[in-house]
Amino acid sequence: MVQANISIEEDKRLIQSAYRQLLRSIKSKLDEDDKRSIRKAYEIAVQAHSTQRRKSGEPYILHPIAVARICAEEIGLGPTAVVCALLHDVVEDTDVTLDEIRLEFGEKIARIVDGLTKLDRTYSAESPQAENFKKVLSTLVDDVRVVLIKMADRLHNMRTLGSMSRNSQLKIAAETSYIYAPLAHRLGLYNIKTEFQDLCMKITDPDDYKKVAEKLAETKKSREQYINEFIEPLKKKLDEAKIKCEVYGRPKSIYSIWNKLNSKKVPLEEIYDLFAIRIVIDSPPDKEKLRCWQAYSIVTDVHRPIAERLKDWITMPKANGYESLHTTVVGPDGRYVEVQIRTQRMDEIAERGFAAHWKYKGVSSNQNVFDRWLESVREMLDDPNSGDSIEFLADFRNSNLFQEEIYVYTPKGDVKVLPKGATALDFAFSIHTDVGYHCSAIKVNNKLVPMSAKLEHGDQVQVITNKNQKPSEDWLKMVTTGKAKAKIRSGVKEERRKVGELGKEALERKLRNLKVDFDESVETLLKYYNLPSKIDLFFMIATDQKPIVEIFKKFKTESSHLVEIEQEPAKEPVKDVAQEIVRKTNGKARLMIQGEPAERYEFSFATCCNPVQGDDIFAYLTATAGLKIHRANCNNAKHLMAYYGYRVLKAEWVVTEDVNFVAELKIIGVDAGIGVIEKISHVISSNLGLNMRKFNIEGDDGYFEANIKLVVTNTNQLNKAIAELDNLEYVSSVTRMV
Repeated sequence: MVQANISIEEDKRLIQSAYRQLLRSIKSKLDEDDKRSIRKAYEIAVQAHSTQRRKSGEPYILHPIAVARICAEEIGLGPTAVVCALLHDVVEDTDVTLDEIRLEFGEKIARIVDGLTKLDRTYSAESPQAENFKKVLSTLVDDVRVVLIKMADRLHNMRTLGSMSRNSQLKIAAETSYIYAPLAHRLGLYNIKTEFQDLCMKITDPDDYKKVAEKLAETKKSREQYINEFIEPLKKKLDEAKIKCEVYGRPKSIYSIWNKLNSKKVPLEEIYDLFAIRIVIDSPPDKEKLRCWQAYSIVTDVHRPIAERLKDWITMPKANGYESLHTTVVGPDGRYVEVQIRTQRMDEIAERGFAAHWKYKGVSSNQNVFDRWLESVREMLDDPNSGDSIEFLADFRNSNLFQEEIYVYTPKGDVKVLPKGATALDFAFSIHTDVGYHCSAIKVNNKLVPMSAKLEHGDQVQVITNKNQKPSEDWLKMVTTGKAKAKIRSGVKEERRKVGELGKEALERKLRNLKVDFDESVETLLKYYNLPSKIDLFFMIATDQKPIVEIFKKFKTESSHLVEIEQEPAKEPVKDVAQEIVRKTNGKARLMIQGEPAERYEFSFATCCNPVQGDDIFAYLTATAGLKIHRANCNNAKHLMAYYGYRVLKAEWVVTEDVNFVAELKIIGVDAGIGVIEKISHVISSNLGLNMRKFNIEGDDGYFEANIKLVVTNTNQLNKAIAELDNLEYVSSVTRMV
């Protein structure tokens, strides 16, 4: 009993300490009403969560307090957001109701808390994650604080994932990487986006994360010395020009460095821009552009610029409101260094995004950047055909969460921001839905191009319309943006509805003659033909894909009901035992799925990532092919876990030696002439004693690329093979194909 009392007292001290830290983190000036609301929200949350604990064992209330603190300290939100963050889980996880929240705090806070509350777990949906995210977005257009608090909630969950099961960690990291990191980027929350990416990498690629982190720690001292050497002459010149500013070096995130290593296929020692130099200028609003270009001029006087690496996001800010000048220069020892030049206002917007943007609204000419974005989200939500949550989420992600963008122009010089890879037809729909629907031809830079032509940065695009033109399903293959896809689907559906009116009339006449109920009979036919909607049934009848005569050969009437005619049972085909035992398609690999022997399940290994014994894996329950075993870092993992997390099961290897796997490697190197194939083969066959299933090699202009499939027992063998091949003097990189 004494021990229990001590534990309760420790919890109280811990909670009170966290609450005091929260209050100190609030930067807004609080009036008496604000203080009362925050205190009341805190007390309600403490009481509501009093019996709950997190997986780590700590009191649950520490989570909402931490979320509220992130909102205040790291995003810069005010007292309303703090109150909502404290209450964000009470309706979902406790007996407190939304009506009680409304009574205590008013309609505004109740609406935000409702937006943060997940849908009932009994809700029938193909993807609960997509359904819940759609709910968040529907509230976002009324009050953006919903999604900002959601970001803080996700960030704290990611920071404290350590106590969760490995399977839960993978699901949450995949959803974060797939949805929340791109959304943070779109909202201009740079710090949160980069932390999301680093934390996700720590879960999905722990070995690579550790390697990069250790290398950065090893080089920290020499890096700081180099930064000082670079900054010293630069700061002197800026001071002489009387430009008030801060100049400092900032290391790039582990994820961004790892991404660069993967894309460039070079060792860490050859990646020079592991950091960026940032110049943050103290400037009045009307002199911002002038001061930034003055600083740029000084930078390029002190260090030689690489002209083609200049990026001007001050004249033309990014779609998420980001403003800055970026240039790459040659620093001491011939190393490339990225320099970012911006004002204090720009820096705060770059770091805090949406929240800081509203603080400065009206200061910058770019004040409507988020208004336009919110309007596009609202437009997607208002679309009557946005009902499928998975389709909606895919469209939203493609339309609104792109990281690379291009600027294209109308003939009048108006700018349109589109994702990289957007087509001419995407542009037509970005102008207006009707322009897209009736688009008959498109000119890019005064030349006619196919509607599927990809646009480039700076293109001028002219859309030619024809009122008789209508969208078709083929158009879906010509666009990449979610908005265009949603509008094309909507247009096609409307056309099908119009055509289907004739089919509907024909079906009504037939059912009237049979004296059966129309609505009940239509439901019977939809179920029999496995059709998603009445529109599809009527369209198929109208276009003779399912003629009335053929349809009613399958049915009869009994007691004023339409009833399916029973068919003769087909002879059962001889079973192919080899096809039945899917789980034996990959040797005798033994697994545990959800803690049970995998032999109890029908499973096979995914060909998209070819798991090898020792890989971090998960099982995915498919609709028709049993369980598929994927690697945790498979290219499809993010998508599967983000949309269908409830179908993902825990999978583990039961180590055994009598099993073989096939892994594919890509080798890039310097073509040393005669002997390259022999030396690679010697390492694999003679040194390592491994068999090869495939060996393709091509070389040109002193460069070669080889693709090899190896038969291995486990990842230890595979990693040893990669290391041995990488040590060959003429090999620059060895990569396992995913």
